[in-house]
Amino acid sequence: MNPIILIPARMASTRLPGKPMADIHGRPMIVHVLEAARAAGIGPVAVACDSPEIEAAISAAGGTAVMVAEDLPSGTDRIERALAILDPGGAHDVVVNLQGDLPAILPALLRSVLSPLSDPAVDIGTLVAPVVSAEEAAAPSVVKCACAFPPGATLAPALYFSRQCIPSGEGPLWHHIGLYAFRRAALARFVALPASPLETREKLEQLRALEAGMRIGVARVDHAPFGVDTPADLARARAVLHPGLPAHRPDQTS
Repeated sequence: MNPIILIPARMASTRLPGKPMADIHGRPMIVHVLEAARAAGIGPVAVACDSPEIEAAISAAGGTAVMVAEDLPSGTDRIERALAILDPGGAHDVVVNLQGDLPAILPALLRSVLSPLSDPAVDIGTLVAPVVSAEEAAAPSVVKCACAFPPGATLAPALYFSRQCIPSGEGPLWHHIGLYAFRRAALARFVALPASPLETREKLEQLRALEAGMRIGVARVDHAPFGVDTPADLARARAVLHPGLPAHRPDQTS
């Protein structure tokens, strides 16, 4: 595999306007995400953005930013457009889609998301972590994945995703982490598909892939990273990413 990490970032946010540029100890949040991606050491990193402010911040941090249209429907569409600009020759056969609101993500998770693609039949790799409380299981904001790991295994096929608590019955529940590794052909196919009925019903983009017969594989990790969507989340990120501490070392584990 020859991966590239692409980070979609846009200024529009209903709950936290200007989110990518939110200050965390003197640097914009999007720069913290960029640094985590670089620390993973799996390939080049670029930000697909919609504003000169983000582009300037990434350039100042020594990174690569690509301006894409503001009216694209999703972050997945933005990374596909950025990929066509950055790599028209198709050198990169795997594209990691890293959300720009995960400033505390561990670099090890970016390496783990590639592991489902060790199976050539898998089109898209993603991650799950154990659900650890009844509140987490019940929260619609926490997407659950129906999957089953054989004893000792860390990889499994994803059978379904829902905001509801699935599957029923006794056994572990899995919190889906919205980090994806697409084979390049799978990404091109995915963005060309119309929104699917279950995707529209659950408001979960990954269901479009399953409904189209694409295979999603999951790797299990210990903990789910938290995203920044609200001012309270931003305060938590500032507490976690304590100034002066090496938050994103290449040797960190999940």
